[in-house]
Amino acid sequence: MGNSLRILDDKTALVASAECWIEGRAVQQLQTTAKLEGMRQVVGMPDLHPGRGYPVGAVCWSVEQSLYPALVGNDIGCGVAFFCTDVLGHRLKLTKLEKQLSQLPSLVDDEYYSFLQQSGIPDLPENRSLGTVGGGNHFAELQQVVEIYEHVESLAIAKDRLYCLVHSGSRGLGQKILANHVREFGHKPLSSQQAQQAYIKQHNQALTWAKLNRALIALRIQKAMRCQMHCLLDVAHNLVSAVCLNGESGWLHRKGAVPADQGPVVIPGSRGDYSYLVQPREDWRSLNSLAHGAGRKWQRSECYGRLKKRYTVSALQQTKIGGRVICDDRELLFEEAPEAYKDINHVIETMEHFGLLTKIAKLKPVITYKKPYD
Repeated sequence: MGNSLRILDDKTALVASAECWIEGRAVQQLQTTAKLEGMRQVVGMPDLHPGRGYPVGAVCWSVEQSLYPALVGNDIGCGVAFFCTDVLGHRLKLTKLEKQLSQLPSLVDDEYYSFLQQSGIPDLPENRSLGTVGGGNHFAELQQVVEIYEHVESLAIAKDRLYCLVHSGSRGLGQKILANHVREFGHKPLSSQQAQQAYIKQHNQALTWAKLNRALIALRIQKAMRCQMHCLLDVAHNLVSAVCLNGESGWLHRKGAVPADQGPVVIPGSRGDYSYLVQPREDWRSLNSLAHGAGRKWQRSECYGRLKKRYTVSALQQTKIGGRVICDDRELLFEEAPEAYKDINHVIETMEHFGLLTKIAKLKPVITYKKPYD
């Protein structure tokens, strides 16, 4: 495996290897994005795959006069939070735990409003979705550490603990923000200071909302398990940030790309594969970013046709590495099957060989929760 950044043209590059397959349509979208007005550089991560017009698993650097809300997408603030519980792995009773998580308890009003007040979130219609995972590739997952590569004192990762990973975003709020901007400006860049400030204000509110959502999902799981839980990290991978590169002010748009300057992050695999806790290394060759997950291999519309003869619904609720899946949505079970995703090991190894990260720990899914609206 080579340690090379694959240069596609003067503005486009890929962090990729022969072992990490990337669909041609995703590369085309990446190169099309590089041609947008004011774009300086785009980099595709090893989990790159096609999105709705723009690729997922990409980071894009544009000049100060060209801010593109569509390059962040409609799930502003989507990211991953990682929690440590006080549940000991050797005391784990899988069937009992699955039953506890099958119906997560609702939040008590006092707790809910207290969290809202602390976060500074106003009274929004979208707040009704707080504490819910959402559809698509979002999930909450209980995990066990199967291998520790490097000890990080601030994390104190241990094999005898159960961990909780939450992957979710801003739900309907982010969708509303993007829809309003597209309605007003289309897909043109926001160039005026007034338009940029208006979007950034809403964008930052969605970041806060998404972080609160992950915390409330974890709180519901904590209540169901009757345990204690504390957050080790929370990092978004759909966001835009003001940057200065090569002496030029501009915007760094991330859509499915993890910032490399916010400490350790978890890069999830599929529900039937491992996840990795890693320490990023800042590197502007990759626009200071990492892959946010394994990346899709198949389109959602293909999954049922490819898998219907191989699996029943009940079979999809178990994984080959011993995990269980809580999901009563038949369509979602097929769309999110492990086979629909790339091999997370190839994704991690590609970035590791390129010098973008150091592995801290390998995590195995125990129970994956995918009930979008409960």
